[in-house]
Amino acid sequence: MPWAEHMHQTTRTPEAATTNAAGRVADSAGNWVDTRAPQSWRPYLRLSRLDRPIGTWLLLLPCWWAIALAALATNSFTAFDVWLIAGSAIGAALMRGAGCTWNDITDRHIDGSVARTRSRPIPSGAVTVKQALAWMGAQCAVAFAILLTMPLAAIALGIAALIPVAIYPFAKRFTWWPQVFLGLAFNWGALLLWTAHTGSLGWPAVALYVAGISWTLFYDTIYAHQDTEDDALIGVKSTARLFGDNSPMWLRGFLVGTLFLLGLAVIGATIDRSLPSLLIALLGPWALAWHLTWQLTRFRPNDTASLLMLFRSNRNAGLLPLPFFAVALLV
Repeated sequence: MPWAEHMHQTTRTPEAATTNAAGRVADSAGNWVDTRAPQSWRPYLRLSRLDRPIGTWLLLLPCWWAIALAALATNSFTAFDVWLIAGSAIGAALMRGAGCTWNDITDRHIDGSVARTRSRPIPSGAVTVKQALAWMGAQCAVAFAILLTMPLAAIALGIAALIPVAIYPFAKRFTWWPQVFLGLAFNWGALLLWTAHTGSLGWPAVALYVAGISWTLFYDTIYAHQDTEDDALIGVKSTARLFGDNSPMWLRGFLVGTLFLLGLAVIGATIDRSLPSLLIALLGPWALAWHLTWQLTRFRPNDTASLLMLFRSNRNAGLLPLPFFAVALLV
């Protein structure tokens, strides 16, 4: 899952090597954190998963969709929107980092007993729980400072986002649908950034939010298939385990749901615009659906490398609608 790319745990043999002399994390090595970051910062950057940017992208893209659609709805794009684009990018990195840190705090006992994850900063002893809590608080504080530049309604939504973020790490313990909770947290930016631009929450933003949740169910079910056998051994639940051999059917359903809901959000945002603007904007959801279809044709539930590649390709999938939204704003 994108908070930690990925939350599911494995039960590889405890004799497996998990660290090296540089203290690298076993399931993520050779990245810029390992090779370029100052040594003292590395455990904290690993807590924030800054060595794995895909989660930040997946948190950010619904924010950018919302800014674009809100601009279409109001027929305006100002300097403040430029700040919203930049601020949401910084905020996504910070809040994804805070979410990953929170996940590692809550999962520290599980991580410590699993070969793949016991080299992570907390179970390995590189960072204490108190230090991790302080790091999480620092990230939240900077993100909150960014939030304070937005209208009051958006600030309230930003504070409310902490609820699904706090619940999500525990979801895999009590429901077969933790991906829903991930979607609730990861797509909150759609509500927040629409409100930041317009000053109030509108129904197209809600449709966009639910479309994002459907998209999350699509890409994270694919990712969860990497760990179905290991998850079963330790009792971690996921939609991949729930769907099993029926996953392609469910993925098609999430694909159709994403297309329909994102299309509905586009119609709501462009209802008062010209027909060419509406039609161009509607190409955005279809471009995303094309990419999801491409992923589905290559879905092989037992091919771990392919599953990871497909999951990471959702950055490109999520970027595809944005040029169409931008052109529609000019028409």
